[in-house]
Amino acid sequence: MRIGQGYDVHAFGVGNQLILGGVHIPFDRAFVAHSDGDVLVHALMDALLGGLGLGDIGQHFPDTNEQYRGCDSLKLLGLVAEMMSTQGYLLGNADLTIVAQRPKMAPYLDDMKVKISTVLGCDKGQINIKATTTERLGFTGREEGIACYAAALLTPSDV
Repeated sequence: MRIGQGYDVHAFGVGNQLILGGVHIPFDRAFVAHSDGDVLVHALMDALLGGLGLGDIGQHFPDTNEQYRGCDSLKLLGLVAEMMSTQGYLLGNADLTIVAQRPKMAPYLDDMKVKISTVLGCDKGQINIKATTTERLGFTGREEGIACYAAALLTPSDV
């Protein structure tokens, strides 16, 4: 088995929705990002790449490459899933944490799990997503952006 961890953060900017876990969430701001800014999927991708020993998403999908401008992060997650398969691993489970003062995430968590598990070709129960605030402390508490943490367990596919 192999374990990886990931972390990502994006600031808020002008817009009227966020994309987290592939789900469009109505909000009075959007992420400032080169891709769609899906900070949850980015953290998960880093955890998976870390578990594989393949660096991070910046190495594979750099924000200097125009090919990834506005890109759907779930498509990039699909490419990471292909890397997992090529390396001979499956997802055992992933535990993800969204750190945000607003918007409230609870209504969207199950849809996020469905979208992520579909891309990774695993059972929805292998993905856990939770959300927390920082009690108005720090940049997330001041509603300047959102941070996400991810941990992933990879298991050999031949077991």
